[in-house]
Amino acid sequence: MLSNQSGDLLAFSHLRWDWVYQRPQHLMVRASRDRRVFYFEEPVIGAEVASLKINPVDRNLTVLTPQLPAGLSHEQYIAAQKNLLMEWLMRSRIVPQTLWYYTPAALEFSSQVNATTIVYDCMDELTAFAGASPDLRALERQLIAKADVVFTGGISLYEAKRNLHNNVHAMPSCVDLAHFSTARGMTAEFERQAHVPQPRIGFCGVIDERLDLPLIDALANMKPSWHFVFAGPVCKIDPASLPSGSNVHYLGACAYTDLPHLMSGWDIGWMPFALNEATRFISPTKTPEYLAAGLPVVSSPIRDVVRTWGDEGFVSIASTADEFSRALEEQLAARTAPSRLARIDRKLALHSWDALWYRMDELMRFNSVNVA
Repeated sequence: MLSNQSGDLLAFSHLRWDWVYQRPQHLMVRASRDRRVFYFEEPVIGAEVASLKINPVDRNLTVLTPQLPAGLSHEQYIAAQKNLLMEWLMRSRIVPQTLWYYTPAALEFSSQVNATTIVYDCMDELTAFAGASPDLRALERQLIAKADVVFTGGISLYEAKRNLHNNVHAMPSCVDLAHFSTARGMTAEFERQAHVPQPRIGFCGVIDERLDLPLIDALANMKPSWHFVFAGPVCKIDPASLPSGSNVHYLGACAYTDLPHLMSGWDIGWMPFALNEATRFISPTKTPEYLAAGLPVVSSPIRDVVRTWGDEGFVSIASTADEFSRALEEQLAARTAPSRLARIDRKLALHSWDALWYRMDELMRFNSVNVA
């Protein structure tokens, strides 16, 4: 029998559950500890007829994936999702207590669903991403007006949204310290990068318009004896535009469970982000993950990285290829002292996913009590 102590939670996400394991997965897994969670993800296009794939992934956690025919107009696309959603709710006799939105776009097919609490977990400024719908900004305004509580994935996002709603809270993404710290004691080589010489400067995450490709290309040419490893799916950019060379290595997507093993073979974790609209509000989850794995970290001057990790000396900040070269050289020459790791761990202990979910859940419960 499924547990339902806190009422059903229905989440709407633009991210597939089995794509990159990140904020939605971390939070929804924790939400499912004492309630049923249904994760309604973006459609798969190419089915003969519209249907809803129902995939139980854990005792209290189910992923719902619309399967839609190709060639639908936008109106038909929205109507098909609305029909599948409402038919499933009626057939399953589910009345969600909480609606949890990761994308304002889902409002187009779900606005008719009632719930005690409506949450907007704004993990990114989606309107600034490549290919964003021109309607997304207006839909976000509608969602914020409808929401009972708004969470943001970083401090910069909080500052951008705090005047749009009277119940906005900064909830920066966190880290599973126990998971990533296992990298510190691993000695066996991760098979998929065994062919890559050292030193290795590694990046894991989605490879898209947020990366500074000219910077990466310049560093690879400046330092031919260094090897730059990228682990993650390529999205929204032409793979042919990626820097290439004998010292640049693309491993493709890696399972979340494999990330500590992957990172254990790196000398440095780096974040060569471009400074553009798509990165203006980001708060990269990989920052604490690299640190938990015991890696030195060098990053572009992303605002949330600088003030959360750079100002305290946990992350080296660089802007140009020359600055990155110097910072990486310094980190390669240095040895991480046990005292520094202890200081990092004390900082990371304040950034756990369990603690973040607890704070979010408390705010939702407070809202529910006030509504009642």
